Amino acid sequence: MAVVYTLLVLFLAVFVAGFILLVMGAMNFDFSNSEIPPGVNESVKLRIIHVILICRAVVGKILENIGICSQVSFVRYMQGRKTLGVDPKLFIKDLRFEKVPVRIYQPKVPSASQRRGVMFFHGGGWVFGSLETHEKLCRSIAKESESVVVSVGYRLAPEHKYPAAYEDCLNATIHFMKNIEHYGVDPANVIVCGDSAGGNLAAAVSQTLAGRSDLPRLRAQILIYPSLQALDFNLPSYQQNRGVPLLFRERAAFYVLQYLNGDASNLEEVLDGSHIPIDIKLNYRKWVSPDNIPEKFKVRGYKPHVLLDCTTEVFETVKRFCEPNLCPLLAEDAVVQQLPESFILTCEYDVLRDDGLLYKKRLEDNGVRVTWYHLEDGFHGVINSFNSDWLSFSSGKRGLNNIV
Repeated sequence: MAVVYTLLVLFLAVFVAGFILLVMGAMNFDFSNSEIPPGVNESVKLRIIHVILICRAVVGKILENIGICSQVSFVRYMQGRKTLGVDPKLFIKDLRFEKVPVRIYQPKVPSASQRRGVMFFHGGGWVFGSLETHEKLCRSIAKESESVVVSVGYRLAPEHKYPAAYEDCLNATIHFMKNIEHYGVDPANVIVCGDSAGGNLAAAVSQTLAGRSDLPRLRAQILIYPSLQALDFNLPSYQQNRGVPLLFRERAAFYVLQYLNGDASNLEEVLDGSHIPIDIKLNYRKWVSPDNIPEKFKVRGYKPHVLLDCTTEVFETVKRFCEPNLCPLLAEDAVVQQLPESFILTCEYDVLRDDGLLYKKRLEDNGVRVTWYHLEDGFHGVINSFNSDWLSFSSGKRGLNNIV
């Protein structure tokens, strides 16, 4: 018994020591590569959130190294362990639409007419996020806008590669539209909405449904700092905000590769821009180019990037980046022209800012009405912090108010 006790103490000591060393190492690494610009209000809060996320990732890595669980599984577990319980203003129910888990939020207050419906696709880089991580946000949207919100628990990468997430979101939306009478929703007033990777999925679903004559036309799409292309990770916002939490430039490329292939073996080529042949890049330059970004967004340290060619082998692994269902910014004009009224939210200190700006221009050039809201002091992920107790951000609340 004494031997077992001694071994247990030694194990715990090694574990704690290793944990402290790893946390310190990870923090030094991340802090040396991170930057919180002066324009971000409440920067101390952002730094605290950043530290929490680093520690979570480090503990996950330790558990993975000793064979308990994968780092991804641990982070997902930590993200989803909070439950909010009953809401006095909402009926909340978990269902499945075409085998896809969904959570429906219906206001209890009576309505004289049919409500609007909101299909919500959560963010998390296609790898993280769940019905739980966006529970507060969906509850708030449902109550404040008096809408029926359907949050979609689509399959995640790397276990489920592209197009699994897109297909789940599309199938859930079609199911909802075909059975809409059960939820008191106006068929002509259905909106798709998502943040980050969820914004990507909302844009892709909106494009697919734009050509469907057997379903009602979507009323609008709401894209919250969406990820919309994977051709150019050297646009001004990717350079300027490369080390701004909560989404680094390298992680943005890493996540889209996880979604595409389930691995990130071509990460360096994607970051360098040597993953797409020059002739293809030039073909899409009319849509994906720093030239289409307003000059005021380039003054903060942007340097033009030299075009690099790529090998056939590399392009073969990432050629699906040219598919609009994965990168909606690359859809043809004939599709874009059919899209519904759009709301796009961007943040100044976000690597994905220019994806939103480029899509805004594409929509406007094709006659689609766009409402654009830009958070001058915002960063990636700020909307989900609108109601995080003492870690709330005023910019997140402003952004959510405009979405509502």
